[in-house]
Amino acid sequence: MDNLEMNLTEEQTEKVLQFQDLTGIENVTLCRDVLQRHHWDLEVAVQDQLNIREGRPTMFSSDHAPPNVVSDSVAQHVFHTPPAGYNPGNNSWSFIRYIATVFFHFCYDTLTSLLGTTYRLMFGDTGRPAVTDPVGDVMRFVQQFEDTYGPIHPVFYQGSYGQAISDAKQELRFLLIYLHQDNNNNCTNFCRFTLSNETVVQFINSSMLFWSCNTSSGEGYRVVQSLQTHTYPLLAVIMLKDNRMTVVGRSEGFVDAVELVRRLQTIIQANEAALVAARAERVERSFNQTLRRQQDEAYEMSLRADEAKERRRREEKEQREEEERLVREAEEAERQRKEELQRQKIELVALVPREPPAADPQSVCVVFKMPNGTRLERRFLQTHTLEDIFHFVFCHPQSPDEFEITTNFPKRTLDCKGPSKTQTLNEWGLRKGEVLFVYDLES
Repeated sequence: MDNLEMNLTEEQTEKVLQFQDLTGIENVTLCRDVLQRHHWDLEVAVQDQLNIREGRPTMFSSDHAPPNVVSDSVAQHVFHTPPAGYNPGNNSWSFIRYIATVFFHFCYDTLTSLLGTTYRLMFGDTGRPAVTDPVGDVMRFVQQFEDTYGPIHPVFYQGSYGQAISDAKQELRFLLIYLHQDNNNNCTNFCRFTLSNETVVQFINSSMLFWSCNTSSGEGYRVVQSLQTHTYPLLAVIMLKDNRMTVVGRSEGFVDAVELVRRLQTIIQANEAALVAARAERVERSFNQTLRRQQDEAYEMSLRADEAKERRRREEKEQREEEERLVREAEEAERQRKEELQRQKIELVALVPREPPAADPQSVCVVFKMPNGTRLERRFLQTHTLEDIFHFVFCHPQSPDEFEITTNFPKRTLDCKGPSKTQTLNEWGLRKGEVLFVYDLES
């Protein structure tokens, strides 16, 4: 973990640990590799790992121009199941029959492949099933398998062959291909007794992706032509080797659970180092790219340092000038507001009604309590309006610029400037001696 932390920031290291906890992947370098390929988006990386475990394609899978698959004829592990009844301890004739059978199958497969290629070149591939729905071909076989042999089986990759190849390359994982042929007893027994074995299921799920299809479908036939096989059941192991997706192992014919696990372990052990090297190369390449990007960013930041300082100084000067301008404008606006209020008071003072005599039966004595504690007493007629009261308070020298007038109890605000300003004091309920409170709205 120390070496890992040397190449990562604290935030990236924390994401690696979270990814490891969420996915259960023990290899810390692999966790870092996956996160780097997902641009350190923890949620997307975890979701892609869950997709793989459930057999669904990841965000990297694509049917468009999938990687080509080559066959490593030199280092490839090829396993042929001996014919039924073969016993190497019986006699030399059994051994000779076995060798002859293997040789016959090799010659037959080669001759069939050559004749098939020649026929397609001369007459066209008219008998080949068309690949119209590759994912549908795969899913139909998965459904057929579960209907026939039950739900116990390795996790089937629920995508096309091209998507499986793309994911195996991106995830740097082994990909196990199984091609099934209908009406083939060996395939039937393989599905019933081998693929449904708990040990096989656990081993495949923990070690590799698993893709399967029926050879009678368009997608299955396309893979048959790619892998060049005529012996079933066929199992092929594909991985990224020397920067190419390569068939590194294959098993032809029926094989029981114990032998299948042994064969797959042999193939994995012989090629695991190549995957480890590929992972290390990918991590190193990603780290070097990140390092170069950081160096470029640091260099650009250094070049822009003086410019940034000058820009900050210019911005600070402009900000100070803007603040001073805003202060001046605010002061000017306040001055104009005060002048406008004074002008309005002068104009509205003429609208203040004359005070009626105390003996007038229609007079109402109103006491105003100003915000500064001053008490103003004034008589109005019951026919005077709420607007008249507003004009009186507004034009008084001790009046605040913005205010509201309310009664004491129950507390009501006089609508002196709204739709009710034309209501009379009598209509508002002010008929005798009243005490009104003036509140400064700007305080």
